[in-house]
Amino acid sequence: MLKTRTTAATAVLASLVVLSACGTEKSGSDPGAGTVAPDVPVAGVHWAFDSMTVEGKETRAPDGAHVEIGKDGQAKGNSGCNGFGATVKVEGDTVTVKQGVGTEMACPGEQGAFEAGLQKAFAGPLKAKLDGDRLTLRSSDGRTVLALTSEPPAPLNGTTWTVDSLLTGQTASSVPKGTEGKAHFVIDKDGKVRGSLGCNRFSTTAKVSGKTVTFGDVTTTRMMCAGPQMKLETELYEVFGGTATYELRHRGLTFATADGKGFAATAKPAAGATS
Repeated sequence: MLKTRTTAATAVLASLVVLSACGTEKSGSDPGAGTVAPDVPVAGVHWAFDSMTVEGKETRAPDGAHVEIGKDGQAKGNSGCNGFGATVKVEGDTVTVKQGVGTEMACPGEQGAFEAGLQKAFAGPLKAKLDGDRLTLRSSDGRTVLALTSEPPAPLNGTTWTVDSLLTGQTASSVPKGTEGKAHFVIDKDGKVRGSLGCNRFSTTAKVSGKTVTFGDVTTTRMMCAGPQMKLETELYEVFGGTATYELRHRGLTFATADGKGFAATAKPAAGATS
């Protein structure tokens, strides 16, 4: 009887070994064959583009360049000038990107050059490597490398916001040429607002109720400004001088008045923002 039980137990153990071997079986001499690596966890994260390297030449990404990949594979991002959409499929350490539609604002100088390069680099199958909060995407031939870093959301208050486009209804347009990066502001936690309209410094107050912000009287310096700067200043003054609705999306902020006029702004990198 003891012999029979021992034989049965041995048979069960042998079958388990066989099943285990089947589940981890490698084909040929490749020690990794037959296994499936887990998908690189890139979805649900706000990834800021740090740089793009093509043929050994590195280009730093403009402020605001980012991409967010949804768990459904739909991605939305910004090149630092125009917004774009894409479909992303993740299989193991391979991220395959199919570019979608985007906005069509004119992108000056370095912004335009980076955008043109990004459209080519962020496409097709890319090998992904995740190291902490840093993500590297490399083309199959290794000639193009995109470096990204995960970024936390920016709060409305205490963040330095830089104006990067003007809004008319659902249409966004670039700020006047020569004024890029000049207009910025901070809304303190006590509701005080300070910053630059693109030429003159300004201050006001902000009372937030739901998604509506009511600004107080605007005080500005009195410097003379060039044409493009005055155009930008006038557009922004109209928003800061009244009531506007706002929308906060991770590190992007929009303000719009009742007649559809407004602007969009981007949070500066963490080193330049207060929290």
